[in-house]
Amino acid sequence: MLYVPVTQLDLVSKYVGPREDSGVKLNKLNSTEWQRTRSRVRAAVKDMAKELIALYSKRMHTEGYAFSPDTDWQRDFEERFPYEETDDQLRCIDEIKHDMEMARPMDRLLCGDVGFGKTEVAIRAAFKAVMDGKQVAVLVPTTILSWQHYQTFMQRMDGFPITVELLSRFRTPKQQEEIIRRLKSGEVDIVIGTHRILQKDVEFKDLGLCIIDEEQRFGVAHKERLKELKTSVDVLTLSATPIPRTLNMAMSGIRDMSTIEEAPQDRRPVQTYVMEYDRGVILEAIKKELRRGGQVFYLHNNIESISACAAMLQRDLPDARIAFAHGKMSEEELSEIWRGLIEQETDLLVCTTIIESGVDVPNCNTLIIENADRLGLSQLYQLRGRVGRSNRRAFAYFTFTRGKTISDVAQKRLSAIRDFTQFGSGFKIALRDLEIRGAGNILGANQHGHMESVGYEMYVRLLSEAIAEEKGEAPPQSAEECAVDIALDAHIPEEYIKELNQRIDIYKRIAAIRSQEDAADVIDELIDRFGEPPTAVMGLIKVATLRNMASALGITEIRQNDSALLFFPKELDLERISMATQKLQGRLTVDLMSSRPHLTAALKTGERPIELMKTVLEALRYENE
Repeated sequence: MLYVPVTQLDLVSKYVGPREDSGVKLNKLNSTEWQRTRSRVRAAVKDMAKELIALYSKRMHTEGYAFSPDTDWQRDFEERFPYEETDDQLRCIDEIKHDMEMARPMDRLLCGDVGFGKTEVAIRAAFKAVMDGKQVAVLVPTTILSWQHYQTFMQRMDGFPITVELLSRFRTPKQQEEIIRRLKSGEVDIVIGTHRILQKDVEFKDLGLCIIDEEQRFGVAHKERLKELKTSVDVLTLSATPIPRTLNMAMSGIRDMSTIEEAPQDRRPVQTYVMEYDRGVILEAIKKELRRGGQVFYLHNNIESISACAAMLQRDLPDARIAFAHGKMSEEELSEIWRGLIEQETDLLVCTTIIESGVDVPNCNTLIIENADRLGLSQLYQLRGRVGRSNRRAFAYFTFTRGKTISDVAQKRLSAIRDFTQFGSGFKIALRDLEIRGAGNILGANQHGHMESVGYEMYVRLLSEAIAEEKGEAPPQSAEECAVDIALDAHIPEEYIKELNQRIDIYKRIAAIRSQEDAADVIDELIDRFGEPPTAVMGLIKVATLRNMASALGITEIRQNDSALLFFPKELDLERISMATQKLQGRLTVDLMSSRPHLTAALKTGERPIELMKTVLEALRYENE
């Protein structure tokens, strides 16, 4: 067992790696292997920081098109949005518009959990571009999603003189040819489609904005074509992968990012059940949804038996309109099935995981998954995101075969999906997958090996330091260099924060305090979440602040010895110490004869060690300044 002082919990981080079976190598505490590994990763992130900054600098100096400020039509268009925007949506819209109005090409990443309203943000950017006479290309990874986006854009643009077209396999070769001709002549304002848009025969008269949904799902060749586009037009990339706050902070100023972390108003979390498959319960859940005029997704992830499953459900539910869909169907078949679902001609869709990516059917508010134990955590999370996209309560049933013994890993996945139902839970339930996948999407797959060797948190910390160094900024002072051991009631009482994980998180937040501003932010957060902090918690915060001050002064350890405090500096600056001694009227003495030269400050009767520590450090800092 290893004991770590709570004041130094910033030295500890949970290992987050890309794979469950990565076989992480543990290093001995007294070996140098960990230091060598860190050095290798540090060198790699330095190279990466150079590349990122070079790309950013090039983009900053490239001439682009500066879009005009919002028009009356823009304001009228936005007022027609039938829902109330979240504060996050409005902030992201403002950030994107600001970028578009600058005379350099925009390259902004918009991140948000499933169902958080990224599409509406993209639609407003597209409308702004068209108002300036520019064309817009909306690139999506799947044909079904392209058709759905097409329907959404058509509905929102209704009543405005804007031509929207769909370019995918849902269009015949003759129709595609005609759309390409009209794109070249400028008759089409917005085109939505799959990688078909990136083919060489597609030309634009005046492309101004490219919107890319889930860029990481396109192939290498497609990404090369996208790079060409990015040099000359504004680019907005949408991602349903939540970007962790730590990575966002590390990348700030290098890649422009906007994040939507707030769920739409009136949206309710999905009521989630994990259970053995019980046909009676499942049929009743379906009937309940149909009685209230809703629709159902029934996931049967086996193409060979999916038609038989649909037929069985039809026998049990003779009045229900049931269809089935899977990835081996033709585009024409899928198009017709999806049209029927959207237009509420289908009550229940039996399907494979084909619905996982981005489909939006607000009236579908019950999801049933057979053999949920066979699916990955992030997959389950994405699938659950297909329901609960309206103001109605949604239900998800994750089932497994009755009497089946499921593995420990599968049990953990199902427990996680059941326990974390709040919006934005993607951060919690799929920490490893979402964080690593999110990092990989931004940083590139070649960085996974480095992240694996030191863990996600350490990797991001090293990247942040490398970027700061490359930008010519001084790396933040590390308070971990100073160890503090004094008599002080400094802890987080269980009655103040009941959940152990939350307490550990707050311990780490406090230990990572680097300035008075950080301390104020932590106090504000504590008051907001848990109420007024007790004395013991304020003691922790004070120690963290003073540790940082001591570290900046080159002090590596502060220790209490009976009725005195001992300060151990890296180097003795006798002139400065002398002036501090005079200021403290002889309370501070220097021991040069000890094996470790140090300063000694005597405690007065009734004086708290923390107050003396502050007095000495302020005297030393004052003289240092």
